[in-house]
Amino acid sequence: LLFSFKMQALGCGCVGQSVLSRGEQGGPMTVAVGFAMAVTTAVYVSGGISGGHINPAVSFAMCVTGRLKWSKLPMYVLAQFLGAFVGAAAVFAIYYNAFMEYSDGKLEVTGPNATAQIFATYPAPYLSLVNGFADQVIATAFLLLAVFALFDSKNNSVPKGLEPIAIGLLIIVLSCSLGLNSGCAMNPARDLGPRLFTAIAGWGMEVFTAGNNWWWVPIVAPLVGSVLGAMIYIVFIEIHHSDPQPGEENDAHAKYELTNM
Repeated sequence: LLFSFKMQALGCGCVGQSVLSRGEQGGPMTVAVGFAMAVTTAVYVSGGISGGHINPAVSFAMCVTGRLKWSKLPMYVLAQFLGAFVGAAAVFAIYYNAFMEYSDGKLEVTGPNATAQIFATYPAPYLSLVNGFADQVIATAFLLLAVFALFDSKNNSVPKGLEPIAIGLLIIVLSCSLGLNSGCAMNPARDLGPRLFTAIAGWGMEVFTAGNNWWWVPIVAPLVGSVLGAMIYIVFIEIHHSDPQPGEENDAHAKYELTNM
């Protein structure tokens, strides 16, 4: 919960600063870097306790591939959603006066003074649901493909302790290359938790109907993409590793510690 809260508060804070200043104190690059560093610092803070779980799509892929017990998935997902919800609430509280000043007290989902996109992703006007679904599947597949590689001791794995930095750099490149269509959520909790908060806090149920009922895409598509990315790595890379030498099994187990505790 702490991990998800920290990521959401700092990440959405970056978006809020950019939007509420009308671009004077931020932009796409600061959002991409800010969200990535929010994840990095959150992993360093709580990775040793919770295993660094932040994304239900990652947890789901870990269960599908046998790296996490299914019995732990509900607890992890609940904590991820609650952390994201509370993180969104913290951003709204911190920037409350800025929100009121930005749109004369109106909390809008669409239009020139829209602020709902600070908390959750919304599709670009040209984006269809099919294209958006494919966008999120592919982005999340890339994410899981790289995550599995980073924690594979038989591959060119990252030195222990530097994994969060590598994940941060991964998120930067994904955001910079695949963020145009809908913001590159890749995380059901990061999207649905704050969306629920905005529905309650004053934006209303339009947060679920906007973008041709877009809300379900950042939930379902990342789950599909996560399994796709994990299976691609296992089938094309992991199963082709040579047999480990004596003592290497323990090293391999340790490399998965961050995501499998």
